[in-house]
Amino acid sequence: MRRGIGILLGLLSWWALHGYAQDAPPADIRVASEVWKQYTERDGSGLGWDLLRAVYEPLGVQLKTQSVPYTRSIGLVQRGEADAWLGSYADEVRNGVVYPQWHFDADQICTLGLTEQPVVTLASLPRFHLAWMRGYGYERYLTNLTHFQEIQRRDGILSMLRLRHADLFIDARPEIEEVLEGAEDRAAFRVTCLTQLPLYVGFADTAKGRALAALYDRRMAQLVRSGELRPLFARWHYPYPFEEAPHASTP
Repeated sequence: MRRGIGILLGLLSWWALHGYAQDAPPADIRVASEVWKQYTERDGSGLGWDLLRAVYEPLGVQLKTQSVPYTRSIGLVQRGEADAWLGSYADEVRNGVVYPQWHFDADQICTLGLTEQPVVTLASLPRFHLAWMRGYGYERYLTNLTHFQEIQRRDGILSMLRLRHADLFIDARPEIEEVLEGAEDRAAFRVTCLTQLPLYVGFADTAKGRALAALYDRRMAQLVRSGELRPLFARWHYPYPFEEAPHASTP
């Protein structure tokens, strides 16, 4: 009997020490991201960073940002050197990553090409020689693509298209518009938008990462229901992504 009481007291003590700690939110979240203009700037400004602050700071979780190339941001999370990265497509990475149920935004996926070429559609896209940024993996989301290459930098894209080293460049609309800012002959290029892809936060498959993912889903449900995120999207001039189907399907 005394042994049974001792075991029970031991279990209660363990729960008092560890169960409470599990319920307490982490002190911070370390998020890595590529630098996207007015979205994830190096100085911590932008829609993406503001959105994560709205999710976590009311819970006492401090946002710590790190600006790195996209593929490196994924590697940091997989190694547990960051808690999350921003801007993943659904189920984009399979190892060492936890995906939440809620997306936080959606990319309008467009092509950039010369106006002298035929207008592209989703159906005709496989007939073109395509290019996109390294690590973006559009072949997984735009079907039947066979002729494509990955590039390291956006600053040579216009020359690549003029020299016919690729027919079309694929990216999200804001990044394509930023590329076109460097075009002296903008009228020579055409932007064609094809589809939208939901964007997710990818979390590290660690105890802290899983706890942060659970908090994220809980808070996103609250924030979308209350409409609190609308002013953030309006402030940064981005379309609000939760009009018709606010709750994302599980990846």
